[in-house]
Amino acid sequence: MAHTDHQTMRRVLRREIAGTIGLLTDEHDFRAMRRYRSFAFDDHTTYLQQVEALLKSREAQGSHTTLALFDPEDYAAFCADTGLDPEAPASRTRFTAELAAIGPTIPYDGRPLAVLLPTLVDEAVRQATWEYATTLLTRLGPCPTCGEDIGRAAFARASDLVVRILDTAPPGDRHLVCSVSGPPETLVSVLHADDGTEGAIELDEAEALEFTSVLALGLATNSPGGLVMRISAPDAADRVHGWRLRGGGLEPLTAAEVFDAYCTDVESGDLIAPESGVDYCVPPDLGEDGTAPGHRH
Repeated sequence: MAHTDHQTMRRVLRREIAGTIGLLTDEHDFRAMRRYRSFAFDDHTTYLQQVEALLKSREAQGSHTTLALFDPEDYAAFCADTGLDPEAPASRTRFTAELAAIGPTIPYDGRPLAVLLPTLVDEAVRQATWEYATTLLTRLGPCPTCGEDIGRAAFARASDLVVRILDTAPPGDRHLVCSVSGPPETLVSVLHADDGTEGAIELDEAEALEFTSVLALGLATNSPGGLVMRISAPDAADRVHGWRLRGGGLEPLTAAEVFDAYCTDVESGDLIAPESGVDYCVPPDLGEDGTAPGHRH
């Protein structure tokens, strides 16, 4: 009887355990893992089907599962740094546990993997963009004139501008895109801000942090760039506003300039066909002349 009770308790406890699965999201990463003899799969499609079956099984048992992005290069470096055998399945488990703590993850919510994988990749790109922008902001160091930390001051400035943009925007769900050009590549960040209850604006904090960091980097380095916002509201045409980064601040674009910015691919420079039912407008007044006040770093 006691043995049966122990088995029952273990089954109950198993449902209490949250797990993490490290996913190989594309063929390239999957092929890289096939060099390990202990990696049992030889077909990416079959691998994803088996993962999805496991996820559904865990969900049916009431278990929560987190999906993490498994990068073979990071795994090899992790094993080299820790002295673990990369062939051992236990090493992959250790690495996945590390991902759960510090890497990009999303919860499994029952939707198909075909839907969830792009979301996981987007989360990984967002985290990498934030880490890269933050690193560059930190490297700017103190202002040689006044001693103020340039990166910290730029982040505060960017935060203020984002708040002003959202506060002055017409009602509706807002989709903001900030692009900053510079070596070695153009950084692009997206922020979604939706109308919540009682006039409150709903934001994803991690998304807002990354967006503000990219904008701050553009302000601090006087890099070419811009910010475009699209507002969608019921029973109204979508409105698009835009600004260019200039002088440590944001300079409003004319309606024609907004049209050109929105209908041009950021990375390739190719023209994109304009959408019907969209108004390209001069942005609301942010309450300043668009340039940074006072001393410039």
